[in-house]
Amino acid sequence: KMDTSPALLLLLALGFCCPGIFGQSLQIKVRSPKDINQLRVGQKLELECWADKDIGAFWIHQDKSGKLHAIVFINSISRVTFQGNQKWSSRFEASKHNTVYYLTVKSFTPRDQGKYFCVMNLNQMLYFSPATTVVAPTTPEPTPKHERIQEDLNFFCHIFIWVPLAGACLLLFIALVITIVLCQRKSKYAPANAESPSSSSSWNQMRNFIPL
Repeated sequence: KMDTSPALLLLLALGFCCPGIFGQSLQIKVRSPKDINQLRVGQKLELECWADKDIGAFWIHQDKSGKLHAIVFINSISRVTFQGNQKWSSRFEASKHNTVYYLTVKSFTPRDQGKYFCVMNLNQMLYFSPATTVVAPTTPEPTPKHERIQEDLNFFCHIFIWVPLAGACLLLFIALVITIVLCQRKSKYAPANAESPSSSSSWNQMRNFIPL
């Protein structure tokens, strides 16, 4: 059964802590796509495990919390066994060509983030490939719908307030200009030497006191 059993976890822990105890007679490497750093949710992720011997391989996933998951075992005759001793997986595909072992994540999701590596057993010794780290890119959180509605309402409120106010200010300015022009015209055409009635009366009173 493909599962994160205590025995599997112990063997993997020994491999991480003491890789030198297994010798160097088997060469393993993992290849990942060049655009792995631009991976998006829902895209397909394809990984390759290259070895110099045809002995079968495990694909292991270490999630972001550090928990280990045995995904699939591919034997030397290309038989595939997924977790739970299943022949098929809704999340993964696996295959083999010569000494290359393929793992495909059908539709990448945040839970598929973490490290991927392959493990091989040769002469009762485990050999680990270097890990490939896969991280989903962070995206800004969408603005809640009610906040967008509130922003639209504020925009229209500003229009209804400022447009009439600007029109009223324009009318006041025009009225002020007309008033100034009319005042200037009135002062221009007023008689300059007109004698006021009060001045004439005062002159007649002064004549009464002057003997002729």
